[in-house]
Amino acid sequence: MEENLLLLTSDEARLRREKVQRLMRDNGVEALLVSDNANVLYLCGRVYAGFAYVPAEGDITWFVRRPVGLTGEKVCYIRKPEDIPGALAQAGILSPSRLALECDIVPYNMARRLEALFPDARMVDGTSLLRDARAVKTPFEIERMRLSGLKHEAVYRKIPGLYLTGMTDHELQVEIERVSRLEGCLGVFRISGQSMEIFMGNIICGDNADAPTPYDFAMGGAGLDPSLPVGACGEEIKDGTTVMVDLNGDFTGYMTDMTRVFSVGEIPQLARDAHQCAIDICRMFECEAKPGVEAKVLYQAAADMAESRGLHRWFMGHRQHAGFIGHGLGIEINEMPVIAPRSRCILEENNTIALEPKFVIPHVGAVGIENTYRITPTGAVSLTNAPEEIIPLL
Repeated sequence: MEENLLLLTSDEARLRREKVQRLMRDNGVEALLVSDNANVLYLCGRVYAGFAYVPAEGDITWFVRRPVGLTGEKVCYIRKPEDIPGALAQAGILSPSRLALECDIVPYNMARRLEALFPDARMVDGTSLLRDARAVKTPFEIERMRLSGLKHEAVYRKIPGLYLTGMTDHELQVEIERVSRLEGCLGVFRISGQSMEIFMGNIICGDNADAPTPYDFAMGGAGLDPSLPVGACGEEIKDGTTVMVDLNGDFTGYMTDMTRVFSVGEIPQLARDAHQCAIDICRMFECEAKPGVEAKVLYQAAADMAESRGLHRWFMGHRQHAGFIGHGLGIEINEMPVIAPRSRCILEENNTIALEPKFVIPHVGAVGIENTYRITPTGAVSLTNAPEEIIPLL
């Protein structure tokens, strides 16, 4: 059974291709060879095994190894990468003098193999070109994220009804994941970067919120096993603690990120004050996060708010602090821009950013919220609108 390789409309595919090609020309890149799943998905709307050859001008050539049966203009089946130069020559495409690879992603041996196919080309890193292109979303992408946000919100509204006295954090996470999957979550938490691993997200309760993790996440947790040291650890949810839910919202191939906090029994005023500070930081972000604003300025404004309220000791962690409060997201959960103290990013219209001001209060747990925002000329608009207050589970 044959199927068109391109799952995007021709207009959407053109918008994305032209955005990448503008960045290529600005950086003197004649061609870009793409193989990473997330980048292939961005360019054509599906994942396949193979390569996309993107020239600085003109159409993309799609080199496919599998699955079989994909058709369309400039689709070329190959058995191995060594078939690419001959296919390009047969199509009248000249070998480039400056070729970009996804050097942050492609394994070393594959990079050397591809380099040998184009002996006259200078190899450069094209990873940032694709990251910059993906950072500014098209209207179609924003709509996919809006739909993910609605389903994500529907799941979170059901959480209070899933808790039973005596549950462990792991048991509660399983119930939330079940509801999420039934709601249509794809289950994949697509993430870029070295040694970045996670399942469907984190449930962080009580003192487990203070357990350091090797991963570059805002919240840690010991996990169930040292082989994946992050998130729920299997302990019973205790009276007087918080339950932070930070689960993936991948319902459309485009992810939303949302965190909400629940409580069991009475929690101290310090935790409530810190949670309110996180909400207020989000309100500040909604007003100030506009095109042209430096990401580091927004980070500093948030840090200043926490310090002015005497909460800086617990801001973005306690034993171990995260070095950011926000990150871009879309096809992957960690895209550009990054809201961090030394970030060089400058916000652009239609960036989509997850802002996650959080606090860890020892012996109580984590508090704070996370919303996914779209950047507009008048400020940041939330795509994740579940209730933000701390919600009692009992």
